[in-house]
Amino acid sequence: MPKVLMKGNEAIAEAAIRAGCLNYFAYPITPQSEVAEYLSWRMPEVNGVFLQGESEVAVSYMIFGAAGAGVRVFTTSSSPGISLMSEAISYLCGAQLPAVFVNIMRGGPGLGGILPSQADYLQATKGIGHGDCRLLVMAPASVQEAAEMVMTAFPLAEKYRNPVMILGDGLIGQMMEPVEFPDQLKSEASNKDGWATNGMDHRGSTTRNLVKSLFLDAEQLNDNNLILRAKYERMKKEDVRWECWNTEETYDALIVSYGTMSRVCKTAISMLKEEGIEVGLVRPQTLFPFPEQAVRQAAQKEGCRVVLSVEMSMGQMVEDVERCVQGALPVKWYGKCGGDVPTPEEIIDLVKTTLSSL
Repeated sequence: MPKVLMKGNEAIAEAAIRAGCLNYFAYPITPQSEVAEYLSWRMPEVNGVFLQGESEVAVSYMIFGAAGAGVRVFTTSSSPGISLMSEAISYLCGAQLPAVFVNIMRGGPGLGGILPSQADYLQATKGIGHGDCRLLVMAPASVQEAAEMVMTAFPLAEKYRNPVMILGDGLIGQMMEPVEFPDQLKSEASNKDGWATNGMDHRGSTTRNLVKSLFLDAEQLNDNNLILRAKYERMKKEDVRWECWNTEETYDALIVSYGTMSRVCKTAISMLKEEGIEVGLVRPQTLFPFPEQAVRQAAQKEGCRVVLSVEMSMGQMVEDVERCVQGALPVKWYGKCGGDVPTPEEIIDLVKTTLSSL
């Protein structure tokens, strides 16, 4: 299939359609509004449903209703909008309903600004909603990968009967790159028997298939949470994803970075190599589950002296990196927030300064 030059937001929108999702509810917010703009005319072409809600709160419960009816559904938003959806996301987890959320992050806190950021890491991976709820969180580093992850997210949401989030910074949504939509990622909706609300089991039955997250009996609520916990543990075993880069030979430092920030780090690593300084990179492609073993093993490689967590935030992923390294090596953080993206030259200076101080 030929590649098409597309903006990231448009590729995300088209990928969802090609994944078989024909239901999109959203509320506009920069820097992801092009998704809604694209789908406002594209959905009618494929007999799909596009609906702009009166708020992100309204949108999130439209998603709950559609997911409960057994159809593929998704939305896109940006940081403040996702915060408003967090209650319904917890309800979706509690009711074990699949849906896909795309967060094209902007700077914060509060209204912040519309430039790219990675400051929603902790929200997405540890604080997305009340109660013991977790999402499978995927982090693309290119427009191509964003499209592929969107197409993969729907079957994963149905596999686990749980919401999945694509966490991309504003650069992912706004940059233009060649993209293709692989046929092999297409999939049909899974068997909805047993979880989608479909009325009585049979004529004359008194048993209802009730979709709910309310369990007033303490034992029943505990049992439901044990089911959810087992699901999250299964995610860690079956769907953790990462990329290792320049880690085949020995290196003095290891960088852990994700999203478009990792691309800046790759450029810096290539420039350092020309100077005879070797640096490895582990790029998490899933932020939950986090590639703990990959980071730990890369940090334990002979010759590695320090681990650097490089982020477009004030230091959020660094907590997971420290947990993986377990004190075996010093862990340093470097980042910026508000839309000012660290440059390759800054990363080079960081590596040199850090190594010289050890």
